Amino acid sequence: MIIVTTENISGYTIIETLGTVIGNTIRARHIGKDISAVLRSVVGGKIKEYTGMLAESREQSIQRMVDRAKELGANGIVGVRFQTSMILQSTAKLLVYRTAVKLSKH
Repeated sequence: MIIVTTENISGYTIIETLGTVIGNTIRARHIGKDISAVLRSVVGGKIKEYTGMLAESREQSIQRMVDRAKELGANGIVGVRFQTSMILQSTAKLLVYRTAVKLSKH
């Protein structure tokens, strides 16, 4: 599966557009990670607890989008976009979406 943020893929032609595919994940903060993050924010530096949680959520969302694209028979997803939003005060949603396509190599 080729996944790109661009509308075209060098060396390939889009031979069929299969539709929009979406993957999302909703995550709640963890009290143990919150305590570490608060302490780190006082002294400064990267908050690795949240960085790791966001990376894991992003990978899970991408995998869900890819699984849906495979169900449609796609071998590529073009124009990929990410969106993050807060649902509740301690809960965030990560959404990834775009267009599943069939590609042919030039």
